Amino acid sequence: MKFKNKIIAYFFAFLLILNFLFAHYAIARNGDQKALYVGSDTCKKCHEKEYESFTKYAKKSRSFESIERLRKGLTEEEIKGCYACHTTGHGKPGGFVSVEKTPHLKNAGCEVCHGPGSVHVRTMNPKYIKRKMTMKDCEECHISERVRAFRYKPLIHGGAH
Repeated sequence: MKFKNKIIAYFFAFLLILNFLFAHYAIARNGDQKALYVGSDTCKKCHEKEYESFTKYAKKSRSFESIERLRKGLTEEEIKGCYACHTTGHGKPGGFVSVEKTPHLKNAGCEVCHGPGSVHVRTMNPKYIKRKMTMKDCEECHISERVRAFRYKPLIHGGAH
């Protein structure tokens, strides 16, 4: 009888170890996957206060309106040039393509600064999202020529949260 109990105990220990290894493999594998853009509405589920502040105070949360306002005087190619800074992830894997195909990415949202969030959302792990912004992050769009042309200043915490 004792021999049978030992076998059962070893079997359950084996299953526990196997489960542990599988879980770690799955987490590590998620980190290897390319993160894609999910849109700011997805962020709202866990970051409601930040989302509300962002949509209320940050101009970039409504940045596509600028493109719409200027559309009349621009060529289609010039309009596409606006997408890099006025939408989320344009030209990047899983980023904005068009209002019809990716309406959830039409404005410059959370992921413009924090990076694509699919792996972060799936794992709920903060290591898969950028948390500390620098001027270099802002300067992807807020370059000196644009600052002069559009009369705005880059702000590290211009995201309004």
